[in-house]
Amino acid sequence: RERERSLAALREADTRPGTHAGRAFAAAVYQGHPYGAQTTAQTLLAIGVNDMTAFYRQQVMACGARISLVGAVDRATADRIASRLLAAIAPHGCRSQPPVPEVAPLAAAKDERIPFAAAQAQVLLGQPGMRRDDPAFLTLLVGNHILGAGGFTSRLMDEVREKRGLTYGVYSNFSPGRHAGAFTVSLTTRPDQAEAALALSREVVARFVAEGPTEAELQAAKDALIKGFALRLDSNRKLLDNVVNIAWNDLPLDYLDTWTAKVAAVSVDDIRRAFQRVLAPQRMVSVIVGGKTP
Repeated sequence: RERERSLAALREADTRPGTHAGRAFAAAVYQGHPYGAQTTAQTLLAIGVNDMTAFYRQQVMACGARISLVGAVDRATADRIASRLLAAIAPHGCRSQPPVPEVAPLAAAKDERIPFAAAQAQVLLGQPGMRRDDPAFLTLLVGNHILGAGGFTSRLMDEVREKRGLTYGVYSNFSPGRHAGAFTVSLTTRPDQAEAALALSREVVARFVAEGPTEAELQAAKDALIKGFALRLDSNRKLLDNVVNIAWNDLPLDYLDTWTAKVAAVSVDDIRRAFQRVLAPQRMVSVIVGGKTP
């Protein structure tokens, strides 16, 4: 039942240009690293019940589990809940897992153009970005808010949408993990505008990496992030996500207490140095699905 549901979802996803763009982008950025692995019909059909049982018994171990709870529970109650959750996997033992390699940097730029009959072309631009434990994580977060994550106040939105009208929306994003996750610029546009929108996005990113933000842009980003900090904690779900973030990424227990002060301390020079260390605009992957090649 679950396999058939997943296969149906894959078939539906294959009707969208974004699906094909994402697959091509991940393959080019991650270059065979497990972060770029994709679910396919073939991989789903190859999995049997015995495979599922073996994986559960060999890979899911209490010694590697981290349980985060948020709610009206005291420590004793939390301990009882955790003990019940871990009881089923406690007999599985405690084995070390094989190491996962680092994501290799790109040696050169790569451009892919994939024909697709759709009213809108999907455009992606990016490269391997940062690890979650990068010491400049918050600096890169603030810089990316200015570059492409800040909505209508971002550089990319201003240049690509507001000034040229090449897209309804364009965004940039870091996806850090235990290893370097992708930095991605994403937009959709008319097929005949795809190359122009990509070229302009590439130019905006390159200029931001070279020059960094202005003082006014930085202050606006700090104001938005610091004043919006409470919205990151305004529900049990969001609070749980933050606690999980601390546990999974081995962050200091006062991470949330110091977050706003650290954001406030970020400088223009900090952002410029961090972006120049992490990003290489001349060696990025670009993917257009559905666009018209010149």
